[in-house]
Amino acid sequence: MGFLVKVKRFCLDNILPATTMISVVTSVVVGILLRNGSTSWTERQLMYIEFPGTIFLRCLKCLIIPIMVTSLISSLANLDSSIFGKIGRRAVTFYLTTTFLSIVLGIVLVMIIKPGKSDIHAASSSVTESPLNTQMTTVDTVLDLIRNIFPSNPVEATIFSTRTVLTQQSDSNNTDLYSWDFKETLEQNTNIMGIVLISLVVGIVIAKLGEATEPLRVFFTACNQVTMVITTLIIKATPIGVFFLILPRVLSVQSIQLLLETVGWYTFTVLFGIALHASLLLPSIYFLLTRKNPYSLIMHLSAALLTGFGTSSSTATLPLTMQCLEEKAGIDSRITRSLLPIGSVINMDGTALYEAVAALFIAQLRNVDLTLIKIIITSVTATAASIGAAGIPQAGLVTMVIVLNALGLPASDISLIYIVDWFLDRFRTVLNIMGDSFGAAIIAHISEDDLKKVDERNKENFNSVYFIAEQQLSSTPTVTITNIKSKNPNSN
Repeated sequence: MGFLVKVKRFCLDNILPATTMISVVTSVVVGILLRNGSTSWTERQLMYIEFPGTIFLRCLKCLIIPIMVTSLISSLANLDSSIFGKIGRRAVTFYLTTTFLSIVLGIVLVMIIKPGKSDIHAASSSVTESPLNTQMTTVDTVLDLIRNIFPSNPVEATIFSTRTVLTQQSDSNNTDLYSWDFKETLEQNTNIMGIVLISLVVGIVIAKLGEATEPLRVFFTACNQVTMVITTLIIKATPIGVFFLILPRVLSVQSIQLLLETVGWYTFTVLFGIALHASLLLPSIYFLLTRKNPYSLIMHLSAALLTGFGTSSSTATLPLTMQCLEEKAGIDSRITRSLLPIGSVINMDGTALYEAVAALFIAQLRNVDLTLIKIIITSVTATAASIGAAGIPQAGLVTMVIVLNALGLPASDISLIYIVDWFLDRFRTVLNIMGDSFGAAIIAHISEDDLKKVDERNKENFNSVYFIAEQQLSSTPTVTITNIKSKNPNSN
């Protein structure tokens, strides 16, 4: 009887990841079956099929700003500022370490497998034009990232981000991008990095001011609770949304055979690197630092990972990632709600690995001599580029420009890998989510004693305030009816 109760509880606890997995598999199978028919799917038909998934994705994106702002501010406001300093240093150290390790892993795999040497003829003859505007310099890209960290208008940051646009003079054939005219423009894209910085500052200041800002702390905590309840309602539609997001992608592939022939070894190298990092490197670090089973944590994250695969956005999956870590893995909400929003912006293991592999793959295609200096440049620039990559679909293609320019390769060479980017983007998103989640779990374990001290200090402060209030009440003279009558003999 007890066994049946455990089985029932397990099924109820894992119904969302199970149905999401079924949805992913079903969408792929249905897509393959429909592709075997004679019907040629138009862009409009694919849009109709994807429409329910688009609505689901829009709902998730609608929660990005509320969940980031309220989670960061409320979690930091409820933490001692000195404790957050320790937690922040540990988190940044972990993020930079795993990002650098993922890049090193990608470089090692490229040098061993040499995907560019295997695909040189097929890839060169099957270039797919990328719709991205790739006219940008490394310096302008880095400066744009820094500008976005410090937005001039917090309201504007929720809608627009800064981007430098280059234009060639009409009477010039100069190909040097640094001599082109430049203009700082606003691009309709949420400035996540700016919002994170503003939220960090507000949360830390609320924590420092203490009682004076208690109403603000209560307000943002309540807003965060409301946001999480709304998130829970939307997340229930995950299986349906994921199905309609993946199905049109399977139908839109012109030729799977061409896909594999052109960049097959490149695709294999990226996927192999992501698999190694996700199944061996991250779990090993987690086990060494916590002595806990890393694969049980992955099981707890299954719903978030599958949703990340379907949406191709670690930022859109952020609410579900928080829910999985808090409710299933038992991670302290103060850690998840302060670190996960930051991690979704600066911790991109999958993107960093992909950019290192892609840059060296293109260099091999172009027969560029990969010296030790160029490999070091690739690792450093890929780390910097991944930190600024937004948690949105195919954001890695934009930051790839930085890495290609650092190697002296034309930005237009992005078109060589564009044919499979939509596919690889889903896998690197999964790795990004795993990196953020393992980081939060490890930092929560290491900071367990610090969090207990904060709880004990808060409890002592509460007890002392309660004692003082009780003393004041007991010392206040009570006014009874007898006293009133003695002072007023005419009273009834």
